[in-house]
Amino acid sequence: MIRLVIILPIIFVTWMLLMKIISDVKKANVDWTGVTTIIGFIALAFWLRHITGMG
Repeated sequence: MIRLVIILPIIFVTWMLLMKIISDVKKANVDWTGVTTIIGFIALAFWLRHITGMG
């Protein structure tokens, strides 16, 4: 029961922050090409680390 009392507010606050971030991003003028390039490089780095075992 105590776990539930601790976890529920954390989930609620996380949900509220996520909704705020999503609404802010929708309102903002974002360069999606740059964002996807950065995400692609990060994904490539994790994939190469998984494949090679280095890093």
